[in-house]
Amino acid sequence: MSETFIFGYGSLVNRATHDYDTAHRATLRGWRRAWRHTTRREVAFLNVVPEPGHVLKGMVLGVPHVAPDLDRREYAYSRADVTDVVEHPMAGRPRVNLFAIPPGQDDGRNGHVLLLSYIDVVAQGYLHEFGDDGVQAFFETTEGWDAPVIDDRAAPRYPRAQPVDDTLAGLVDHWLAQVGAAVRKG
Repeated sequence: MSETFIFGYGSLVNRATHDYDTAHRATLRGWRRAWRHTTRREVAFLNVVPEPGHVLKGMVLGVPHVAPDLDRREYAYSRADVTDVVEHPMAGRPRVNLFAIPPGQDDGRNGHVLLLSYIDVVAQGYLHEFGDDGVQAFFETTEGWDAPVIDDRAAPRYPRAQPVDDTLAGLVDHWLAQVGAAVRKG
């Protein structure tokens, strides 16, 4: 089965959350990551918005053209073509999409919480792929840390939660403090 390529900038960076064999570190230019609060989900989730001058690290994943599991996972998003602004080591210029809320469809509603289990998964992916600098960049290049963070590590609400060791927990807790996030028990 042939593949289509997706740029992952959040939980898809964490290889433990999917089973796609084709995965390459990549750089996306002209987009910024942001937490979004919409009626599409009960908690805030990561999104990207076009913003000149910004650069994000992530992963380009080769997925089957028909990927019902991925479509269910990313149901709140639409695909956007970023072929011309993503750099990766693959030969040629295969078409690359990412999942984003289309402009005008984000209701801008606030009041949702961020799940610590989700943040841990994303940070774990960045740590494995890009090291400590990758984790730092994840926190520093994401807007919306003013939403409350619910500490659900003991009973994760995020469906693809991964085990968190003390090193990762300490690193995430450090960066949450650095970005001024308010963490409260779930």
